[in-house]
Amino acid sequence: MHHDSSSRIAAELSAWIASAPDGARLPSSRALVKEYEASPVTVQKALSSLARRGLVESRPGVGTFVRRERTLAPPDLSWQTGTLGPQEFLPGPVAAPLREAGVDQFALHDGYPDPDLLPRALVRSALGRAARFEDSLRRAPVAGLPDLQAWFAAEVSDAGAASPPAPSDVTITPGSQTGIGSILRSLIGPGRPLIVESPTYWGLITAARRAGVTLVPVPSGPAGPDPEVVAEAIDRTGATAFYAQPNFTNPTGVHWSPQLRTAILEVIRSRRAFLVEDDWAHDFGIDDVSVPMIGDDADGHIVYVRSLTKSVSPAIRVAAVIARGPARDRIRADVQAESMYVSPLLQAAALDVITRPAWRTHVRGLGRRLGDRRDSLLSAIRAEVPALTVDHVPQGGLNLWCRLPEGTDVRSFVAEAAARGVFVTGGEELFPTEAHAPHVRLNFAGPNPAGYREAMHRLGEVMERSAGN
Repeated sequence: MHHDSSSRIAAELSAWIASAPDGARLPSSRALVKEYEASPVTVQKALSSLARRGLVESRPGVGTFVRRERTLAPPDLSWQTGTLGPQEFLPGPVAAPLREAGVDQFALHDGYPDPDLLPRALVRSALGRAARFEDSLRRAPVAGLPDLQAWFAAEVSDAGAASPPAPSDVTITPGSQTGIGSILRSLIGPGRPLIVESPTYWGLITAARRAGVTLVPVPSGPAGPDPEVVAEAIDRTGATAFYAQPNFTNPTGVHWSPQLRTAILEVIRSRRAFLVEDDWAHDFGIDDVSVPMIGDDADGHIVYVRSLTKSVSPAIRVAAVIARGPARDRIRADVQAESMYVSPLLQAAALDVITRPAWRTHVRGLGRRLGDRRDSLLSAIRAEVPALTVDHVPQGGLNLWCRLPEGTDVRSFVAEAAARGVFVTGGEELFPTEAHAPHVRLNFAGPNPAGYREAMHRLGEVMERSAGN
């Protein structure tokens, strides 16, 4: 007696169909039930499986027939060219930090930490717990879960803030990129200028292009931007905002001094402008800690952005924008229009992770591990690629900003390095306008730190070849 499952029946019929002519009729359902001694439901499941795979077609009242895949003419999509018209936003190639590296390659370009540096066990447990709560399956409030809003506000207050923000000033967003986009649209607008450090975060450059915002660069050296140059740029262009990363700037790793923070804030206040403070590396301090500037701003001049995506998990796309007054309301309205709300499941999981004692322990240990990787990569550079200059050793963050010899063709250098299995980010991707010198960014938080010496050896060979041409 046969007790075949629907999958077994489907497999045997598939074999028969393979040698049957197009249009051949299959036995009736009644005949198949009798042949396989199966229930009508089981037979119907098998036939439905074959139909989903395109092997048979059913004609009601007639029967089921073998269906060969027909060779179709390729679709004509050319009409879209005329209908869509000129492309206003040109995104360009995929940014280096998002490109995939293969096995046996050295990924020094990734914008995210190696999974081994993340609290994966905490995240897995938190996702499981969050899924069991009914509130995680309901629509979340527009501004975010109140407990998560309170946590982000408290993080600023705990840093010794003189003017701590309220939980109601916090808007949860699905990642910092969404938050930055909302800030650009709601506080600046298309065709308007935004002062920005040069070099800067590639995601800001992309968001500005998409929003139609004009970036006005000010140079940022090993000590950060010059307050007088920032003031002159604001006065010259009429800009109403300055985007910066005072804590471990990406890509340079600069950590603003207390004096620079005070001077920049005075420039911003005196010109009735905004400072967009992107605290991207809050959890990545090595020799120093991140102290948010917004804690010293009582009058709403600073709009603060912080993401958990890099430090908790790429699977937890949760960030916060903190702003006061009408600026907060405009940003929140834009966030609502853009994404409605952030998944309550992800918010609950994030809150679960960051409120556990193990999270604090993880962050403390993370600084030591990042420091070891940074120093290991620095040693490898000095031993294998002495022509690659590191003007500033970062006290936190994930990157080394390296200057190439004058005259080096950065694109060719990056391409040749990739051909040898070493992926780096070309500096030209991180300048809002022309680069003043050739640079590459090396991420020291990627996989395989034991391979830094070999990776730098290969970069040294590329450098020698470049010098010889």
